[in-house]
Amino acid sequence: MKITALETILLDEFPNLLWVQIHTDAGHVGIGETFYGARAVEAHIHETLAPRLLAADPLRIEHLNAVMTTLPIAQSSTGVEYRAASAIDIALWDLFGKYCGQPVHQMLGGTCFDRLPVYNTCAGYRYVRSGDFRALANWKTSDTGGPYEDLDAFMHRADALAESLLENGITAMKIWPFDVAARETGGRYITSAQLKTCLEPFEKIRKAVGDRIEIMVEFHSLWNLPTARKIALEVEAFKPMWFEDPIIMNSPQALAEYARSTNVWVCASETLGSRWPFKDFLDRDAMSVVMVDLSWAGGLTEGRKIASMAATYHRPFAAHDCIGPISYAAAIHMAFSQPNTLIQESVRAFYTGYYRELVTVVPDVVNGFIRPMEGAGLGTELLPSVFNRKDVHRRRVDL
Repeated sequence: MKITALETILLDEFPNLLWVQIHTDAGHVGIGETFYGARAVEAHIHETLAPRLLAADPLRIEHLNAVMTTLPIAQSSTGVEYRAASAIDIALWDLFGKYCGQPVHQMLGGTCFDRLPVYNTCAGYRYVRSGDFRALANWKTSDTGGPYEDLDAFMHRADALAESLLENGITAMKIWPFDVAARETGGRYITSAQLKTCLEPFEKIRKAVGDRIEIMVEFHSLWNLPTARKIALEVEAFKPMWFEDPIIMNSPQALAEYARSTNVWVCASETLGSRWPFKDFLDRDAMSVVMVDLSWAGGLTEGRKIASMAATYHRPFAAHDCIGPISYAAAIHMAFSQPNTLIQESVRAFYTGYYRELVTVVPDVVNGFIRPMEGAGLGTELLPSVFNRKDVHRRRVDL
């Protein structure tokens, strides 16, 4: 079997999502996905990677991953090169599963759990859709309405949001109330008034539901170290489960200093690419929870190595997902295949919303848990209607 074509698919409505399809002479087609800077990733796939992948055996996944990630320009990061390699790697695993007639999690060694708990990342309906993502619009709420506009809810009705999640059986939630303040000050400092405002969601949640729900705090790497430590001291009183990416993930020493200053777990980082920076952070005892975005860090091939490395440091693993439906499926397959998986990120505004407009199968969250996906490969495909949309852009290079 050999790769005969690489195809990319873009939609104007989701300008940062990019899908990759790998076609073979055996008729099998694998689907992968990545996010952000989609046009740049598309160019790298067609102009740099395609000549190296066409005619190759798609079952040589480790080899092809190395081909893509050891180019002189492919540094260990979540840049264009790694995002392109990640999407293709996910597609190769999907193709491998289809070739063998097995789910990806079986190809990775089988399931370690019958079910896994999820936490709800409290994004809203416009977090990705038709987004102007030139800036981090992490507080852009929807004007179309819907039952799960959770971004607006955590900013203004966090108590009601927590109660709603518990009614769905979801016992953990992730929020980022400090982002607006960071944008106002450049992350250099936070005023007492800003701090008071940012703490209001935590006060509402604990007053409404007590300790029945876990709170993860996302900082999106927006703060300098002294201010991040100051914020952590104030939030600790509300017993959060973890602090995520409080500073830019470019200094293991600085994150280790932060970790020593708080009793709350430090979760890091969706922004790291490849296993090498993760090792640097783990060697410094800077991480409590190892989080990986498979569509940025090198795909399933690299993701399972990072999860395994985390286990050697006795750290739990958590797959990141706040992007698209194919990456969500890949994350679930990875999560079930790793014995140190802690919990799976999910966004109910996505899996009950736009994911269903794009793919054939969306994993169900039932009473706060997910179960392994069924079917060969990833177990989901782009809907035929995606290819018939007026805003679709397809680019293909053949052998």
